[in-house]
This record gives sequence, structure tokens and C-alpha cells, in this order.
Amino acid sequence: MSISLDAAAQVYRQAARDTFARQSLLNLAQAALLVFTGIAAALFPVVASSSATVAIGWLMIFNSVLRGVGLLLARHAPHHGIRLISAVIGLLLGVLLLRHAGEGQLLLSLLVVVFLTTEGIANLSFAMVIRPLSNWAWILVSGILSVVLAVLLYAVISTASLWTIGLMLGAHLICDGLSLGYVSAKIRAAANPAPPSGTS
Repeated sequence: MSISLDAAAQVYRQAARDTFARQSLLNLAQAALLVFTGIAAALFPVVASSSATVAIGWLMIFNSVLRGVGLLLARHAPHHGIRLISAVIGLLLGVLLLRHAGEGQLLLSLLVVVFLTTEGIANLSFAMVIRPLSNWAWILVSGILSVVLAVLLYAVISTASLWTIGLMLGAHLICDGLSLGYVSAKIRAAANPAPPSGTS
């Protein structure tokens, strides 16, 4: 029995929503790590030191690996491809931070611009996929912010300081983590409602 293109698209989207709901606990762990990494990235220029650079680099790598695990579990989701690219770029950012020794700042800026752009596009497309889910707009806002930050950083890329790069990267990671965590928490709460008061 054949089905219409719209019906097939709806089934595909529902499968993506179900996958997101099943991975809500993993998403919450990733959200916490994103916020922590974002705070570290925003503070990095203030406490600039080789140990801080290494710590943020490892956090970016670990976050990318965690995201990669989630993508492997949801490899049939509509947003899989671009989010995988984003995870790889995040991994490259982490490696670059580990190797960063004062030079290559332009390369770092370019990678952050590409990272923010792919993250923004991924979140925008992901928001459209899960749109009927409660609070999907938080993912949409996170995607818009990422694209805006990428444009702003690209506009000053030749003169961007480490403070600017760290602040923009940190703002994205914090916003992305908060939006992912909020939506995931709401989904888990809806899937496991609290029992009525007075029941044993």
C-alpha cells in the first residue's frame, strides 16, 4: 500500500521526535556539558593560560564525542548529517585549542565561524522537525542566535581578539545547552508524570 509524500514526511518526523524523546537523558547530560564548556570558553580570555586552553580543548573534544554517540544512536534522524558535520568541527576546534600556542588565531576564528554556522543551521532544521513538541521554539532561538553570532564574528574576523572569540563561542554553547536541557527536561517530565497527591 502506497502512502502520500506528506504522510511519509510525517512518519519520518515522528520517528525523529520519538528518537529525541528516548535520548532525553543523554541530551540532558550533553546540555550540562555544553553549559559548563560555554562558561569556560567565555572566561578563557580572562584567565588565559596554557592549562585553561588545554581544559577547554578537552571539554570541546569530550562534548563532540558525546554528541557523536547520540548521533550514532539516531543516525536515521533528518538532522543527522549536518549535526555530524558540526560535531566534527567541534572536535577540530578542541584539537586546535590543545595545539594552540599563541599563533593561528585567524584559523581559530574561521573554525568558530564555521562551527557557529553549522550549529545554527542544524538547530534551525532540528526545530522544524520537532516543532509539535512542547517548547520547540527554544531550539529555534538557539539556532538563530548561533547564525547571528557567526555573522558578527565573520564581520570582525581579521581583528577578532581571543576575548571576542571566547565570548561568542561561550554564548553559543551556553544558549545551546540551556535550550537543549530545557526541552529535554520538559519531555522527560511529560513522559514520567508525577503521581497524584494522596496516592500510595
